[in-house]
Amino acid sequence: MAKKKVIFECLACGHQSPKWMGKCPNCGAWNQMEESIEHKETKGPKNTFKSDAPAQKVEKLKDIKEEDTPRIKTKINEFNRVLGGGIVEGSLVLIGGDPGIGKSTLLLQISAALSQNKNVLYVSGEESVRQTKLRAERLVEDSGELNVYAETNLEIIHSMVQKIKPDLLIIDSIQTVYHPEVTSAPGSVSQVRECTQNLMHIAKQMNIATFIVGHVTKDGQIAGPRLLEHMVDTVLYFEGDTHHAYRILRAVKNRFGSTNEMGIFEMKQTGLNEVKNPSEMFLEERSKHVAGSTIVATMEGTRPILVEVQALVTPTTFHNPRRMATGIDHNRLSLLMAVLEKKENFLLQQQDAYIKIAGGVKLSEPAVDLSIIIAIASSFQDKPTKGDDCFVGEVGLTGEVRRVARIDQRVQEAAKLGFKRIIIPKNNIKGLEFPEGTEVIGVSTTREALKIAFSV
Repeated sequence: MAKKKVIFECLACGHQSPKWMGKCPNCGAWNQMEESIEHKETKGPKNTFKSDAPAQKVEKLKDIKEEDTPRIKTKINEFNRVLGGGIVEGSLVLIGGDPGIGKSTLLLQISAALSQNKNVLYVSGEESVRQTKLRAERLVEDSGELNVYAETNLEIIHSMVQKIKPDLLIIDSIQTVYHPEVTSAPGSVSQVRECTQNLMHIAKQMNIATFIVGHVTKDGQIAGPRLLEHMVDTVLYFEGDTHHAYRILRAVKNRFGSTNEMGIFEMKQTGLNEVKNPSEMFLEERSKHVAGSTIVATMEGTRPILVEVQALVTPTTFHNPRRMATGIDHNRLSLLMAVLEKKENFLLQQQDAYIKIAGGVKLSEPAVDLSIIIAIASSFQDKPTKGDDCFVGEVGLTGEVRRVARIDQRVQEAAKLGFKRIIIPKNNIKGLEFPEGTEVIGVSTTREALKIAFSV
């Protein structure tokens, strides 16, 4: 079979050239010309398309019957939640994360568990079959029925998939797989894009649920073209620190479920164990009655989670005070400190401020604003809040506390963990059923919240 013609395409604008150029002549971008395969058009008269695929008829939405999407349930409920209820047949899922974070371990656990009643093929491009077996022996699950294949040539992998016809296919990793018709090295942009495109056709045509492991760059993005995240059905990111035991699996894109879901796992010698109550995990090491520490009830998808917000405000030694934030947006910290300065007369111009969300969680919803403001005020005044207080609310630029969504689930989670007082927006009080033994206080401004938080 003759090799296909290779061209060079600009990743920024899509301009094509028969030879490589350092600067794109169309958009002027540097070092964006990457090698790709030129797909020849079918010969024949114009407006004539030949295809062996059966023609699909046009249907109205009202005439289409609703059917539940078949899903493959795994034994790991946290993994099922992040995917939206389970693995969808024929879907293509991309999992990214730092080296050593546990991507291969998680997929090997899932493969070993599903191999008891499903036909699973685990393709490893980084390890031999014996090395894969050594990793599998550490797991609790019985992996004796798992099909393991060590190969990097995509055409050979395709022929093996057609022979075995698995229900679940694992590719570990996409950066090691190569297409023989692409002359660039494995892991290059053109190789990664072409291999992912072929795997997508395999998943859709043969109705095989396919998982692809992708390495990440220094910026935390999937290595390769951004097009990969548009091609796949689901993009999962495995977050965490290799020096800590807890890992967070977060859905960035999901065509079959919510993109706000988060799963928490604990890395042990026998593999990854799911954390069923993450709120207790995030609060087990918090220090009570310490200035600069508050608790917020946040929502991650459909699950309420209680996390600790820590603040440290100290006099600066520089002309420009430092504003550093871990777990929240840096601009949000500057905005909330400006509200404290303007509306509550806190002199923070000569103070360094450091904010951290304990446990390594990244919070983006506005409901954490009130907790951040209370933590900053507590550290600045060196006055601790009560250890059984929880703060929820969005703060506006005029100092008002705005309502938040799903307040009933947040209050129930805080009450279940023993918090006696929950300070929430006043507009959320209407129609709310208070848990027994818990005092729910509504506030409309940050001044009211500060007064209640530091009342003796």
